[in-house]
Amino acid sequence: MTLLATYFPITDPTLIFFVVLLIILLAPIVMSKLRIPHIIGMVLAGVLIGQYGLNILERDNSFELFGRVGLYYIMFLAGLEMDTDGVRKRSKHFVLFGLFTFLVPFVMTYIMALTILDYSSSASFLLGCIMASNTLIAYPIICRYGLQKHTSVTLSVGSSMISLFMALVMLAALSGSFDGDSGWQFWLLFLLKFAAFCVGSVVLIPKLTRYFLRRYSDAVMQYIFVLGVMFLSASLTSLIGIEGVFGAFFSGLILNRYIPHVSPLMNRIEFIGNALFIPYFLIGVGMLINVRTLFSGIEMAWIVFLIVFFGTFGKAVAAYLSSLILRLSKADGNMMFGLTSAHAAGAIAMVMVGMRLEVAPGEYLINNDMLNGVVMMILFTCIISTMMTEHASKQIILQEKSHLTAEAPKDDDEKILLCVKYPDIAPQLLDLSTLMRNQRLKRDLVALNVVYDDQNSSTARAQGLRLLEHLQQQASAADVGMQTQVRLATNIANGIKHAFREFACSEIIMGMHVHTDINPRFWGEFIQSLYNGLNRQIVLTRFVQPMSTLRRIQVAVPSRAEFEPGFHRWLERLSRLAGQLDCRIQFHGRNESLALIAEYINNRHPNVRAEYTPMGHWNELPQLASGIAKDHLFVVVTARKGTISYKTALERLPDELQKFFSGKNLMIIFPDQFGNTKDDRMSFTEAQHHEEKSIYDTILRWIHRKK
Repeated sequence: MTLLATYFPITDPTLIFFVVLLIILLAPIVMSKLRIPHIIGMVLAGVLIGQYGLNILERDNSFELFGRVGLYYIMFLAGLEMDTDGVRKRSKHFVLFGLFTFLVPFVMTYIMALTILDYSSSASFLLGCIMASNTLIAYPIICRYGLQKHTSVTLSVGSSMISLFMALVMLAALSGSFDGDSGWQFWLLFLLKFAAFCVGSVVLIPKLTRYFLRRYSDAVMQYIFVLGVMFLSASLTSLIGIEGVFGAFFSGLILNRYIPHVSPLMNRIEFIGNALFIPYFLIGVGMLINVRTLFSGIEMAWIVFLIVFFGTFGKAVAAYLSSLILRLSKADGNMMFGLTSAHAAGAIAMVMVGMRLEVAPGEYLINNDMLNGVVMMILFTCIISTMMTEHASKQIILQEKSHLTAEAPKDDDEKILLCVKYPDIAPQLLDLSTLMRNQRLKRDLVALNVVYDDQNSSTARAQGLRLLEHLQQQASAADVGMQTQVRLATNIANGIKHAFREFACSEIIMGMHVHTDINPRFWGEFIQSLYNGLNRQIVLTRFVQPMSTLRRIQVAVPSRAEFEPGFHRWLERLSRLAGQLDCRIQFHGRNESLALIAEYINNRHPNVRAEYTPMGHWNELPQLASGIAKDHLFVVVTARKGTISYKTALERLPDELQKFFSGKNLMIIFPDQFGNTKDDRMSFTEAQHHEEKSIYDTILRWIHRKK
């Protein structure tokens, strides 16, 4: 045994990394057997292997580096996944809970430390700041259950930032009083620096992000850019005098709308953080904890008990009192308490500041008893927080499932078919379908490449296979299933229609025709035949910039569109798109149509920021062009001939789009004509083909040119 001890602690970097990876792998397996949240397993594993445990690993610089990155990652993800629209709508609720979760534990801990523990006013003040702040250590549990945008979660994340910010400001004031810099000059300079950081971040980061995402689509470059923004913000806030976690959270909040939750980039950010950096941080926190201090005497145990009890009880009072005032459920109160009750690296950072503040020669504000008490408090609050958050997450999921089963439609036939041909357009179509699909159904997308059956079919088929393989990789990066098919056909439209029926699809998304001359047929060679021969929803798109940089969606709705069978389908897809991109959506149409659209969005998608502008007649469509900016998406809901919302003015649509909306992001939607796809039957009363232009329209154009 003595011989074995000579090999510990391990100092070889390769072995250190191997042991950490082994813990990251085995901790969830062991904890799941014990029905304990695996986050606790990471912390306990850190206790076991640290210098106060079996001394297997030494807490070297790698734990300091990766641990800090992990802490930043937690806060960055919290900002990135926050429901920003919910924040805007419930700003008063955030302020209320934020003040409660700061003031209640701060006052309780300050009075306890001053009266029971007989600490000085400065030490009591510092301990109150430590217990008033919190670390979102249980946030990965929220991500696992997909509750990032739940009301109680967004309230907890927002209030955590408020309490953390207030605690850090208080700490800066305390530190300044020891340095003799707590006068009005200190506060004026601090406020100026903080205001400059906030204004500069809000103005510069969005512009820089839009510029970068428009020009660079490489996955690695986008990920490095996002990390660079996070670390830059964290370092700037550190220079101001506030911990870097605030900067990481603030940058995530700004980048929120540019990284959709279902995008491949978001999947990469979450995967790398949850697989490496966040577990490294949790293990590093555990290595700081010395369990032996609990057994060093009654006095030490009493200090730990008081710090843990008053800090945790204060957070509980704040959470449940706020949930009562805001009329939230018991499960929401449990969630708010669970997320805001843990203390970790933020508490350690504040203690380290206190250990540098000298109250007398050789005597510092934080003594060993207080340090050990705070470190033990971290262990207990982490356990309490993770277990309560896990319990509350299950409660909320069960409530939502029981609610959804009562309201969710049982006959939702959604299955999206992507028709892809051009490699530069296909990734955009996949992104669009990923943003429009119903994530709860978890149905695969279908990617189709139709090849002319001629002498070049073998070459075209090989190119199609490569394109579909690339798309499948992109879909896998976003955790989206995909079926693919390369189909030979003598008629492209018929090939698409046959595949549509074989896969039992509900709608088609495809790119607009790539024009090679000045006056081509607007719909291309086969699209007209497709939308006339298939009575299900078809979406044609043309994007000139990445969808994540769009700021507004403008939708032109024809009169009587609400009477079409496909009305709710296209409205649902556009609502999901606006919600995922967190951009405004503006509908132009008749008042009768707008009233039904507003009612649907308010009931089904209350978080979508929708605006409604009356448009008296379809002839006003060209006038909308002046209000369509480069970062807007213009959507035209059209109709097939013979349907109730069809009008002769739609025959001018190709020319109007080419003339007034050239170079704009464009989407054209042909809604469902009937509830289900009909078989191709010959009928004397029903035409099997519609020309793109009528003879009357051609004559009128000829007369107009002759004038």
